[in-house]
Amino acid sequence: MTNEGPILHADLDAFYASVEQRDAPRLRGRPVIVGGGVVLAASYEAKALGVRTAMGGAQARRLCPQAVVVPPRMPVYSAASKAVFEVFRRTTPVVEGVSIDEAFLDVGGLRRIAGRPSEIATRLRAEVLAQVGLPITVGVARTKFLAKVASAVAKPDGLLVVPPEGELEFLHPLPVERLWGVGKVTSAKLRALGVTTVREVALLPEVDLVSLLGPGAGRHLHLLAHGRDPRAVQPARRRRSMGAQRALGRRRRSRAELDEILMSIVDRLSRRLRAASRVCRTVVLRLRFADFTRATRSRKLGECTDHTATLLAAACALLSAAEPTIHDRGLTLLGLSLTNLDSPHAVQLTLPFDTLQPTPLPPSADALPARAATPASARSATTSPPAAVLPPSPVPPSRHVAQPPRPVAQPSPVAPTRHAAPPASSAELTRLVVPPRFAESSGPVVSATSAELTRQLLRRSLLSRRRPASRGALLSRHTLCRRRPLSRRGTLTRRGLRRRRRGLRRLGPLRRGMLRRRRLLSRDSSRCR
Repeated sequence: MTNEGPILHADLDAFYASVEQRDAPRLRGRPVIVGGGVVLAASYEAKALGVRTAMGGAQARRLCPQAVVVPPRMPVYSAASKAVFEVFRRTTPVVEGVSIDEAFLDVGGLRRIAGRPSEIATRLRAEVLAQVGLPITVGVARTKFLAKVASAVAKPDGLLVVPPEGELEFLHPLPVERLWGVGKVTSAKLRALGVTTVREVALLPEVDLVSLLGPGAGRHLHLLAHGRDPRAVQPARRRRSMGAQRALGRRRRSRAELDEILMSIVDRLSRRLRAASRVCRTVVLRLRFADFTRATRSRKLGECTDHTATLLAAACALLSAAEPTIHDRGLTLLGLSLTNLDSPHAVQLTLPFDTLQPTPLPPSADALPARAATPASARSATTSPPAAVLPPSPVPPSRHVAQPPRPVAQPSPVAPTRHAAPPASSAELTRLVVPPRFAESSGPVVSATSAELTRQLLRRSLLSRRRPASRGALLSRHTLCRRRPLSRRGTLTRRGLRRRRRGLRRLGPLRRGMLRRRRLLSRDSSRCR
């Protein structure tokens, strides 16, 4: 055992319903249901008649016709929870909140100044009732697991202390569902083997539990069944997730209505994220259908964010993926959770090619000279990838400031020559390089800075002849195709121009072709350095 204990598990009884009964004395002693289409909470008077949390409102009213149905008041519940946690922190500084209505308290070091654990728990229950007006159940044990089980057994409005020497005697007769982490699926697997109590789980070898439930769950249940829980109370632990949900009732909702509800949930969660100075990485959509079955859909974002637009886009994409199932089975509850919360100061950045949409060129790129335009910039200015499903995650301007473009070194001024040409922008690069008669003809358009320009020009020039090319023409074509007359900046070098002229002279003495080639050479020479 790593815990010296003792540990208190304090859990408010029927929290939402108790708040309503506290604020309205006429509701005390009467069955109370909080929620409309779906039961969010029920008082113990309503639970005695079969009403359960997450039950449909119509079914709950059939089971308990005399129940008083009240709408939820979340701000009031939040204020009551904060008041209760203030009482917890005055009792001991080591408090670990589990949810809005329960927490673990480590009182191991308070024996000399506050008395025995049972006395501390008694005073805690009295203070919560006197200051907040709510009943609370407390379980006391040496481990967190046993303290939680003790509070569940002592409900409602009770106190149960599990002594260290009587832990197994208290734990083993309980059903397997009392074990932390045993739900419907795990319970069905264990009961299929005839295992119904915690004692029978403890008698199973650890190897059998691992083979049945997996290594993590198997070892976890083996430890709990023997009363071992090494986890300590962790005070001031920051939340790793936050969520919100809304009950929809039994009525069919259109996609526009679901989008509006989802937008309000995302807006509320994003505001909570920014107020807490947190960012999230994973968006989880939670659904409950008309047959009371549940489903979740999750998506991991490219980077942590707290922006409403990014979270809304991910949530809408998850809702669109689940739309066929919603149409077939109906939807009674829509919820959203933001998990993998982190501090905004530690942000994992992504490389440019990981973005889902291309980053547009800045306006200053069009003012760059043609010689400074790179093939990548020319391609990004003229082409665009297929549309993506989601927009790129926006980057907060306060965290990532876009760097201004580097100034391009201007060439030294030289005396104008008859071959000089004014600098062209990157948008005009293709129009200057490809002659108009070739651009208008059939066939693929050649990239302005690609080495394919030479092969395309020569191939089309040869195909325009009515007689087959000679051996010398084929040889010169092969020679020109293997050499590279274009520089990396997209202009002809003098060596490349001389090679082109020498190759074109070998193509034949046809007068019409010579005139055509001369016009090409005059255009090429105007682009020569």
